[in-house]
Parts: sequence; structure tokens; C-alpha cells
Amino acid sequence: MGLVVSAIVFLFAVAVVGAAARRLPQVSTVVYGGTASACALIALWAALRLAGGGPDATLVLPVGLPWIQAHLRADALSAVFLIVVNLGGITASLFGWGYERAHHESHGGSQDGPVLPLYPLFLAGMNMVLIAADAFTFLLSWEFMSLASWLLVLSTHRDPETPKAARLYIIMASFGTACLLLAFGVLATAHGDYSFAAIRAHAPAAGAAALVVVLILLGAGSKAGLVPLHVWLPLAHPAAPSHVSALMSGVMTKVAVYAMIRVLFDLLGEPEWWWGGVTMGFGALTAVMGVLYALMQDDVKRLLAYSTVENIGAIVIALGLALVFKAAHTPVIAALALAAALLHVVNHSLFKSLLFFAAGAMLTATGSRDLNRLGGLIHRMPTTAVLALIGAAAISALPPLNGFVGEWLLFQAILNAPALSEWSLKIEIAVVGAALALATALAGACFVRLYGIAFLGRPRSRAAGEAVEVGRAMRLGMAVPAVLCVVLGVLPTPLIRLFEPALRLLVEAGPFDGRAYQPWFWLAPTSAIGNSYNGLIMLVVIALLSVVLVLGIHRKASDRVRWSIPWGCGFDGPDPAAVTQYTASSFGQPIRRAFGSTVFRARDHVDMPVPGDTRPARLSVTWTDPAWVVVVEPLSRAVGWLAEKANRLQFLTIRRYLTLMFLALVVLLVMVAVTQR
Repeated sequence: MGLVVSAIVFLFAVAVVGAAARRLPQVSTVVYGGTASACALIALWAALRLAGGGPDATLVLPVGLPWIQAHLRADALSAVFLIVVNLGGITASLFGWGYERAHHESHGGSQDGPVLPLYPLFLAGMNMVLIAADAFTFLLSWEFMSLASWLLVLSTHRDPETPKAARLYIIMASFGTACLLLAFGVLATAHGDYSFAAIRAHAPAAGAAALVVVLILLGAGSKAGLVPLHVWLPLAHPAAPSHVSALMSGVMTKVAVYAMIRVLFDLLGEPEWWWGGVTMGFGALTAVMGVLYALMQDDVKRLLAYSTVENIGAIVIALGLALVFKAAHTPVIAALALAAALLHVVNHSLFKSLLFFAAGAMLTATGSRDLNRLGGLIHRMPTTAVLALIGAAAISALPPLNGFVGEWLLFQAILNAPALSEWSLKIEIAVVGAALALATALAGACFVRLYGIAFLGRPRSRAAGEAVEVGRAMRLGMAVPAVLCVVLGVLPTPLIRLFEPALRLLVEAGPFDGRAYQPWFWLAPTSAIGNSYNGLIMLVVIALLSVVLVLGIHRKASDRVRWSIPWGCGFDGPDPAAVTQYTASSFGQPIRRAFGSTVFRARDHVDMPVPGDTRPARLSVTWTDPAWVVVVEPLSRAVGWLAEKANRLQFLTIRRYLTLMFLALVVLLVMVAVTQR
């Protein structure tokens, strides 16, 4: 535990160096190198902690409030998420170093000056949340993480959309912190001790527990991106530099998932069945809506941010299933669902970081995030194209990559719904399973659209046609998560075995029987007798079939070179222009018409010139996010009205100020008297 705290202190020291010497030419190497080193130490410590077992590491520091102090504890659950956060920190630091150097060379000066001192602070804040063992330290670390990420978003303040994104982010972050503050207040009301050990020992009454469940879903869900609290995420995540966007989407959202797990599975005691029902409902809505949002985006980074919403929905579905099965006293199936959630946490952090890195590489090479201005990059950026293809296939849950294993494990838990006695839950799980299957299929369409428009076809702009491959550091930063996507897809069992201490801590059972460990490369859930998965065999079969297909094509097809006019969407001419290709909007039109016309009120507007007019036809799409109409706009009006009324307080006389202070004291004393009864 001392090593983790020392590494976090080192991150603060690196931030000081970045702030003091940010104009020096080599400071980015020091900041990103020091951050990666600290993250590597924490990740190694956490992996050894899980592999070796042993007692939980605890530490009490004489800081914070006088009667509370700072309680730090790293149990098995903390160790799992420490690996996720710091593995993301390592790859983001490597990519960020190359990203900063590329921008320094292309713009004649460092673009990461404001980022350098804030970047290690952001990672330090996330690590502090994971080891906090009392409510005060947890909330302080949570707010520190939020403020650091908010300032990182503001680092691109010259972008005209950034101030709006930062303003909405800080509002939603404040809302989430307020909900968490109330939740921990309710948990500690009975005994007045804010340490997690005391909260764990005094389970709240049913009514208080119900209130905490709602507050946690609102507080942590707003940070994770649960619909309809997701509105800040697609604005703030793309606004940050690409390696910071990868941390926010791939890692920070997992810290919010950790908060949900910590409270719902650990601090609240035995769950009620309806906790899981409500959680699954939110997860299913989030998964389907998130991928539909993503399908209508032409901005690469905004598309990836909305895809994060969809994947968070899948993780929350798994958590809801685990709560339901734990309440039904079927711990083995509960462990299976929770293992699917933790595996998807790791998987999403890898392939989403990889895809944001690829988006950053495209932005560096072309200067654009607009899909309709890309195209043909597979010829100009072949390494990035291969690595991005791995990420797109993984997030589409294609075997033998890691995204498939997480989805497969989650569906194994869904198929065990008949083990429940509540018919309402059986029906809900069937509906949730159908929603998850729909979201998975639409995710495949979404990333076929992304990859096909960005990397295939012909360049849609001069910048895309003149793009060059990014530097070695950026390519290596993409290669690490790409390799892990393949390795964890082929050999997932060792990682799940590493999770077993966390699973036994939360549901007091492991998800697999001896078949899963004999041999170690065979994955066989106990709760799904007869079903098993072997990524190694699947990889070999896919490779053999691919070889047979290629040899068959070469044997049967003629090797004579043939020339023909390419099809250009009806354009009849010897050299079809790039503008005649499918655009991102036209590619997604069928799905947009099938789903978006009702859900988002999406409308296509076609500007078709009259015969004889040489202007090109134009397609524009308008749509409305229901969350803005239902949640954001009414809240904005209410906040504006309250702010206008509260503004009068600064013009009161001294007599009225004293009166307000007296009334506030009376109200506070009444509240204390009521709670002490």
C-alpha cells in the first residue's frame, strides 16, 4: 500500500515539474515518462496483489477532517480497477508523448502546455478514488478527478465548442458529486462514522437503502454516461486532446462503475431484487440509445464518445444481473454476471483507448475529425489502419477478439434467467437480452461505417490524400492495446482467474468450476453446462479458413490484370470524382430512417438542383436528442431562474444578512435535533 501512495505522491511531483518547466523543450518527456513509470508501478503492485492474495492493504493518514482522518485501503476490487486505470495511463502517456511531439513540429510550438501539469493530476485523482476507504476521502478524490478532467477539457479553449462542453461538464459533475454526497450522508446517518468499515457494519434500513440506490445511479451514472444523464459526455470527451479523451472515455467512466460496485455490492449489504431490475433497465436503455446516437455522428471522436455510452450500458446490464442473482441466493450465476461486467470493463478500456488513439492519429495526419473529409487512409497510414481495424472488430464483438468474450459471457448469464423465481424478472431479462443483442448488431454496423468511410475508398479531401503515417511513439501507443485485445480474446481465462478474489469478495463465489482451469485456455462457466469457449481453437479455425479462402480464390480466379471503370453511385464517366462516394450520412441513412425518425425525430433534407444546374446535390440531417428536451433544457431554465433570484442576495443590507445567518443556524440545529432522535 505504501508503494501505491508513494506513486500517487510522485504523480503530484511530476505535475509540479510540468507546471514549473512547461516551456522547456524536454519537459513533455519528463512528464509523460514519469507518469507512465508511476502507473506501471501501481499496475504491477495491483496485479501481484490479486495473484498472491493475502490481507487487504490499509493505511490511515493524519490528514483530512480532524475526527475522520484519511482511510486508505486496497482490496481485491480496488486492485482490479487499479490495473484498468494505470494500464490506460501507460498507453495514454506513450501516445500522448508522440502526440505532443507531432503537434509541436506541425504547429511550431507545444500544444500540450496546459495539459502537462494536469495530466498526472488526473491520473492521481482516479487512483485516489480507488483506494479511498472513507466517504470524505472518496468525495474529495472524486471532486479532484472531476476538476482535473474539466481543466483538461478547457485546455482546448480556442475551439469554439469547448466552453459550452466545459460548462455542461462542470454542471453535471457538480450534480453527480451532490448525489454521491447525499448517498454517503444517508449511509452514515445511523452511526455518524464515515469510514467504509463502519458503513459496511451498519446496513441501512430498507427505505434508506432504496434512496441510496437511486442516488448512486444518478451520481455515478452521470459520470459514467447513463442515459439520460449522458448529455455532457459526447461534448466534453471529444473536446479534450486525444490521449486525454482516451482516458476520459476508456478509464474515467470505469471509475464511475467502480463507485457503483463499491456501494451496491459492498456497502449496502444484501441487495433487494428490484435493485437489479432498475439497474438493468437503465443499462438496456443506455446501450440501445448510445449506439443509435453513435450511428448518426459524422465527427469521429463524438461517435466514439457515444459508443462509450453504449458499452457502459452493457456493463450496467451485467451489474444488474449480478444484483438480481445475488438477491435470489444464486451466487455462482451472480459471480458469472459480475465476471462479465469486470471483463467488459477491462476490454472496453483497451479497445476504446485504441480507437481514440486512432482518431488522434487521423486528426494529426489530416487535421480533421469529420468522416466526410477522410477516406483512403489505409494507403496513406497502413499501420494505423491495421490497428484501428483490430479496435473496430473488438468493439463490434467479433471473435476471436476480447469484445466477443465479454459479450459471450454476459449472454451466458442472461440465459440463466430461468433460475429465478420472479416471473417479472424473467420477462425483463428476456427483453434486456433482446435489447443487448440489438445494440451489439448496431455496434457492428456503426464501426463498419466508421472504418469504411475513414480508411477505405478514395480520399474525400486534399488533406486525406496527402496524409502520412504518424510517428513511432503514437503507433506503439496504439499497438499495445491492440495486442492486448487479441491476447485477451484468445486467452481470457487467466484474466478471469485474476479477478476471482474480487468476485469472492462481492458475491462469495467464483463463476467457474474446475473445467475452466483444466486446461487453462478453456473457458467453461459452471452456470451454463454444455457451453464453453476456446479462443485459441477459434483463432486457429478462423486462420485456416482464411488461408483456404485465399488459396481458393487464387486457384479459381484468373491472374490476368483487368481494368474497368469503378462504380461511382451512378456517375457515368471515366474518372468518378471522390464526392460521388457514399458519405457517412448516406451510409447510415437506412438505420437512421428505421430508428432515428421516431426516437430522435431525425429528418433528411435533400437539396436537389434543377436540371441544368451544375451544383451538386446536398444531403443534410437534423435530429434532436430527447435527453436535451426532457432533462437539460428544463434544468437549464430552472437553474437560470434560481440564479436570477439568488442574485438579489448580494444587494442585501447587513441587517438582512445577519437575519439569514440566524435562520440558517436555527434550521441546522433543528436538523441535528431530528437526526439525533
